Amino acid sequence: MEFAGAFGDLGTFIPFVVGYITINKMDPLGILLSFGLFKIFAGLYFKTPMPIQPMKAIGGAAIANPELVTHGMIWGSGIFTGLLWLIMGLSGAIDILARITKKPVVIGIMLGLGLSFIYDGIKMIAAEPIIGIIGVVITFLFLTNTRFPAMLLLLLFGIIISFIRAPELFSELIKTGMHLRLPEFGILNIDREGMINGILMLGIPQIPLTLGNAIIAITAENNRLFPNKKVKERTIAIDHGFMNIFSTAIGGVPLCHGAGGMAGHVRFGAKTGGALVILGVMLVIIGLFFSDSVAVLFKIFPAGILGVILCFAGLELASVAKGIGWEKEDAYVMLATAGISLWNIGVGFLAGLILYYAIKYRIIKV
Repeated sequence: MEFAGAFGDLGTFIPFVVGYITINKMDPLGILLSFGLFKIFAGLYFKTPMPIQPMKAIGGAAIANPELVTHGMIWGSGIFTGLLWLIMGLSGAIDILARITKKPVVIGIMLGLGLSFIYDGIKMIAAEPIIGIIGVVITFLFLTNTRFPAMLLLLLFGIIISFIRAPELFSELIKTGMHLRLPEFGILNIDREGMINGILMLGIPQIPLTLGNAIIAITAENNRLFPNKKVKERTIAIDHGFMNIFSTAIGGVPLCHGAGGMAGHVRFGAKTGGALVILGVMLVIIGLFFSDSVAVLFKIFPAGILGVILCFAGLELASVAKGIGWEKEDAYVMLATAGISLWNIGVGFLAGLILYYAIKYRIIKV
């Protein structure tokens, strides 16, 4: 069951990794290696299926705006978030932030991000409707199948279409073969402009989502599912710090512990950190020895399939709205936050918090 549970979080992992590689043209080596190493570390340290996921606000903005977002901006946002959470964790300031950040605001941000993914995905499907519709059917048929994960089958279908369209990919794969590659140091390729824009456009909007979902929610989820292996928000924050500084240093992308990822691992049978170690070892091997082959496979990945992947990733993110309950005030804050977050996540977070406390202290009524 640990082996099956290892693949329980692919629904989040695959869309962002495929997007970073195909749309943002990032090197698979740094991405796969950083994911793999920290999955191994998390499995051995926490001894629970503590998920390692891409940061969704940063990844979503980067994938949705490839013409604006550079590699330096992505790496700059990783350094910023790493230092921020390291300081927050070591100083104890994370405890204060955890108290003032409220659930309707966090869920609103995730809803807005999910809707933006769905919108972008539908546009891609519209460009290749036949392939896209087949992809949707495959996904629905295998959505709850534990033996054949839908995202893996969708990925395989996309690769098959790529080979049909470009048979020369076979010869390219043979030429690349298996050979050891070492990662580039992304931290050395961040210029001043990339750092500033990365912080403003990517890093700051990510803060509320990381705080709410990847620190507060994952702590509660871990302690609920594994009461004998409890963790603290401060520990998770410090781990985010080291994880992102290291990932950026080797050319990876910003990473986090998303609460939904743990649910996915557990749903497919994971009960220990062994599930993460299994997938982590696989990713490290693929990254070090087959990253060139991965780049070739995704070079002409069908837009229609990528659109399906983005749509279902968006549905997964947006589905957290079901946890808001039926209190009118909470739903109001959630929807307002989501709407503003479609434009700017950082502004959505601030507006959502202000609205929440304005309603709570009866400054305004809804």
